[in-house]
Amino acid sequence: METIVKEDEDIDAKVKDLVENSYQIILINDEVNSFEHVIDCLIKYCKHTEEQAEQCATIVHHNGSCSVKQGSYNKLEPICTALLDHGLKSEIS
Repeated sequence: METIVKEDEDIDAKVKDLVENSYQIILINDEVNSFEHVIDCLIKYCKHTEEQAEQCATIVHHNGSCSVKQGSYNKLEPICTALLDHGLKSEIS
């Protein structure tokens, strides 16, 4: 019985983690912000490396949007707000 309980607890923890981290910040292309500004904001607020930020900026430019951060809603909300405050179009989905 102990093994079954442990497996159930592991499954519950994994499900909880998936639910809590099922949100993402979507960065949306605009014609206003420079690549440099977008990259700087992704590094500062999303904690991206320079290479990661450059890749996301390029994807946004070519595809119109890109997921730039995943996590819980509570973790992402202040990051998304900071991006919005700095003129970047973003949303949590």
